Amino acid sequence: MWSQRSVVDYGLAKRAAVQSVRSGRMRARDVCDAHPYLLRAARFHGEPTSRTCPICERRNVTNVTYVYGDELGRVAGQAKGVAELTEMAREYREFRVYVVEVCQGCSWNHLAVSFVLGTADPPGPSL
Repeated sequence: MWSQRSVVDYGLAKRAAVQSVRSGRMRARDVCDAHPYLLRAARFHGEPTSRTCPICERRNVTNVTYVYGDELGRVAGQAKGVAELTEMAREYREFRVYVVEVCQGCSWNHLAVSFVLGTADPPGPSL
């Protein structure tokens, strides 16, 4: 996306959680604990992926994208699609986006990535 910045990838944390389950240090039910609202958001607002769930390995995960920011008002905390993010990036100065991957089969969920969007210029080099 054209205004994406301040990207944080949570892939290492995901890998550690999956490895903990596979090695037996954690039980699958400890990481398959998606809130019913998150599962509902995945069903109605999520975007399907081609990535198989790392826990149950039966279904593909769905990405659910949430937006937060002071300027957003009532929109803050809502699930949004990629097309909506593009429009919002042109309308608002700055807001943070969180992408959560969810398995609707076993309830695995993990924060995948977060980033900032909006019309504001990223901070320049400090002098």
